Amino acid sequence: MLLLAEAAESCRVILDIVETSLAEGASDNVTGDIKLQETLTKAVELLPELWKLADSPRDAILSYRRALLNHWKLDPETTARIQKEYAVFLLYSGEEAVPPNLRSQTEGSFIPRNNVEEAILLLMLLLRKVNLKRISWDAAILDHLSFALTIAGDLTALAKQFEELSPELLDQRELYHTLSLCYQGAGEGLVALGLLRKLFSEREDPNRTSGLLMASKICGERSGLAEEGLDYARKAIGNLGKECSQLDGAARFVLGITLTESSRMAVTETERIARQSEGIQALESADMTNPRVVHRLALENAEQRKLDSALAYAKEALKLGAESDLEVWLLLARVLSAQKRFSDAETIVDAALNETGKWEQGKLLRLKAKLRLAKGEVKDAIKTYTQLLALLQVQSKSFNSAKKLPKVTFSYVLISLPKL
Repeated sequence: MLLLAEAAESCRVILDIVETSLAEGASDNVTGDIKLQETLTKAVELLPELWKLADSPRDAILSYRRALLNHWKLDPETTARIQKEYAVFLLYSGEEAVPPNLRSQTEGSFIPRNNVEEAILLLMLLLRKVNLKRISWDAAILDHLSFALTIAGDLTALAKQFEELSPELLDQRELYHTLSLCYQGAGEGLVALGLLRKLFSEREDPNRTSGLLMASKICGERSGLAEEGLDYARKAIGNLGKECSQLDGAARFVLGITLTESSRMAVTETERIARQSEGIQALESADMTNPRVVHRLALENAEQRKLDSALAYAKEALKLGAESDLEVWLLLARVLSAQKRFSDAETIVDAALNETGKWEQGKLLRLKAKLRLAKGEVKDAIKTYTQLLALLQVQSKSFNSAKKLPKVTFSYVLISLPKL
């Protein structure tokens, strides 16, 4: 380790000498000597690697920034390689870098505040260079950027990066599928559905089954599209083989959701009951170790006023690991309330309040107040409503403060950067 640190220090000294020479006007001598330029290029690229091997991450970060910000006359591929390695180091090293002090940046330019933002900036620059055909295509750039923007929670920006890729870099079917995932993750379900519909017109689509399941899920969340979602779910199950047991469980879960949702739009009572029954059967044939499946069964049984079954499924959902799921706690308390077991329901609410974060307690406090009113405990209900009001006031103040904070979005970060 000591030898590596000494090697890194020696490399740094060489770069200091060259940098001083360049500052004194020896630029032409350095760039004119091919061997000297090759040595300089190797030293610039090697220094951060040596610091990483010497277990000195902060020095590695400083070396990466020095390599990219100083004018070493590096060729585009070498610069791109350093940018990529630095982005990877920022994302996965576990070392939190101090935000760069970019004094030379013009006013209004984007300055990253943490590792993820700095890595996203570097990877976006690399993608721009790819689109301008200044460097060769490297699929790993897109993989790392997808990871970084997912962490940052800006899937719309990720979709924009995919949309700006040159058509020859990515198969169009793969592009539509990936974009649909991005927009669905960003809460733009209808946009994702539109892209998936384009995909379904393709005869050979490697992601057809997963695309059908996603489309079915999107439709199943919207009563007006339940029939379309039902068609997608059945096609997905028809495409599955016996070897896809995990995907089969997901398909049956989605089928159960679309069947129960479409039953609410049924014209006749007979059709409604038939679809509800088929939907319950589909859910029961899904993965019963998944708390989401069991929770959905509890919801459907509660909807049909089968309260004992709903109660059993809600309890099972909690046992399967949904203790932190606010909606499961609420459902369990509401089923007990429907059975006129108000004290038991309040006990469940109190347990949920102990398991739930402060900001998520509004629905629980509201339900607790209603339960106390149902028991005739008016004074206690007023106290609970007072707690709820205090929580809402604090949330309102926090929300107004949060709106004043600048929100970083990466869709237009490159606009503020100097031209390449």
